[in-house]
Amino acid sequence: MSTEIKVPVLPESVSDATIATWHKKVGDAVKRDENLVDLETDKVVLEVPSPVDGVLKEIKFPEGTTVNSEQLIAIVEAGAVAAAAAPAAAEKIDAKNIAATTAEAQPVQPKAEAAKPAVAGTEQLPPGARFTAVTQGIDPAQVEGTGRRGAVTKEDLVNYASGKGVGAAGGARPEERVPMTRIRARIAERLMQSKNSIAMLTSFNEVNLGKVMAMRKELGEQFEKANGIKLGFMSFFAKAAANALQKYPVVNASVDGNDVIYHGYADISIAVSTDKGLVTPVLRNVERMGFADIEKGIADYAKKARDGKLGLDDLQGGTFTITNGGTFGSLMSTPIVNPPQSAILGMHAIKERAIVENGQVIAAPMMYIALSYDHRIIDGKEAVLFLVDIKNQLENPHRMLLGM
Repeated sequence: MSTEIKVPVLPESVSDATIATWHKKVGDAVKRDENLVDLETDKVVLEVPSPVDGVLKEIKFPEGTTVNSEQLIAIVEAGAVAAAAAPAAAEKIDAKNIAATTAEAQPVQPKAEAAKPAVAGTEQLPPGARFTAVTQGIDPAQVEGTGRRGAVTKEDLVNYASGKGVGAAGGARPEERVPMTRIRARIAERLMQSKNSIAMLTSFNEVNLGKVMAMRKELGEQFEKANGIKLGFMSFFAKAAANALQKYPVVNASVDGNDVIYHGYADISIAVSTDKGLVTPVLRNVERMGFADIEKGIADYAKKARDGKLGLDDLQGGTFTITNGGTFGSLMSTPIVNPPQSAILGMHAIKERAIVENGQVIAAPMMYIALSYDHRIIDGKEAVLFLVDIKNQLENPHRMLLGM
């Protein structure tokens, strides 16, 4: 029985998807829930699993094709695994008999053909890149990676195979033209939308994180034993931001035409860097969450982002964003607001600097923090007071426990 494979139902905010990678080819045996194809949308990469055991009978569209919600893209012949395996077994027997009668004529070629798919160095590649490397017979060590920390991506392998990529020995002045992925194109579109539609301004402050670091040192081990997760810095900033948003609701608001929408909850988007670009999964109702819940939520999103498992629901909504350029060494920056939100908090690298405290010059772990905001609805006064409130909470962590 034939089973139709269709594009999943896409949310209203996503009009279509692009076929990024077929993980199976026509004639391959597939198992139930095994991923057949990756579909790239403006926001995430969706996996389309097989609903049945069988054989991939037909692929309707090649990689790179744009498809719509619920469009037929493939057909799987259910229960055809044994039927497909039988001819293969017969062919193997025939080949064995032929080889036995013509052993002197061709003793080597079958071994060479069997060894061709095995390509060394593909074990650490992502699934799409690994499939491309194996099917094209490319040694990843010969390809110059353009991904995060020099990782070899599928695009690198495709370009290398087509002669567009220069690889490891591409000469002194290599060049290549690579189309933007849909996610990267969407990021570019959103950034330009923010720049052109928001009257953006950035305010700065600095925070002494000495007490936060002391609390993590004193209670971090007990916290991890009790909750099964490490106590990081982000939970302090997320909780401080959630408390401050309750005091200054305009920072948590958004503009809709001539209306201002005030949100009575703090759904905080946490910026996460991936190989495909920056994504912002949302922690819901942070004002009600404890430190352990925040840390677990962030860890879960980070793992999903690394594995390419973030869903559209994970990215929808959000009333405020926190981004941490400090993980890459940034000392100061002016983050860009993520519309329709009205503000974004930027964290930066912690540096030990000399400061004056109680009339004494001391060395303290200091961080610059930045708040970019939509000046159409947020005045400088609210922005500065919001930053000061976060500073006061972080320099007196017990205030957060009391919701002050």
